[in-house]
Amino acid sequence: MSVETLESIKTRRSIRAFRPDPITKDIMQKIAQAASNSPSFINTQPWEMVVVSGKKKDELSEILLKLAKANAPAKPDIPAPTSFPPQMEERSREYGAGRLNTLGIERSDEEGREKLKLMNFEFYGAPCAVFIFMEGSLGEWSIFDMGLFTQNLILAAHMLGVGSCIQASVTIYAKEIKEFLNITEDKKLLVCIPMGYPEEKDKLNVYRSLKKKPDEFMRWYE
Repeated sequence: MSVETLESIKTRRSIRAFRPDPITKDIMQKIAQAASNSPSFINTQPWEMVVVSGKKKDELSEILLKLAKANAPAKPDIPAPTSFPPQMEERSREYGAGRLNTLGIERSDEEGREKLKLMNFEFYGAPCAVFIFMEGSLGEWSIFDMGLFTQNLILAAHMLGVGSCIQASVTIYAKEIKEFLNITEDKKLLVCIPMGYPEEKDKLNVYRSLKKKPDEFMRWYE
């Protein structure tokens, strides 16, 4: 593994504020080509990818915002976890508090938190949004493969100067997204990934989540 690759893994972060500059089809093709080299169980390559930009992206955002503002029922294809072990729950709380603190939003500020939530459905102003699908009949191993593909996708983007943010929130309206994109109901929507060139100085991009050190998650036997 090259030093450049290690540096890319180390410096990648979730981007939530973007410049308006569009991503060309050529750049997106390079990103997708790199991600296509991802490993998968017996080379099944379950990933399917849809890129939405321009007027289409704005139309979809309008639909999603309307649903979110109306608190429409959440029906994701991949259900969100309902609980975590205590240590993980604590990390999640620290992350949420850290983001709000960086943005100057009090936990009691319901209006500020709602505004922050709705930004998800505007794709944080990114020039394009990438949707990752797979066949609905596939199981856990294929979901694992989708994670490998998604990680390689955002790393390839980062190495080309393109920022990204893996969103689960948008997928709560999977049915409406598939209808808009003419995707058959038998497909599962896993994640949405806004992509664009980072607006580095924006407060939304300042906070960095704390990561566990190897000593906290790695065992060594010899």
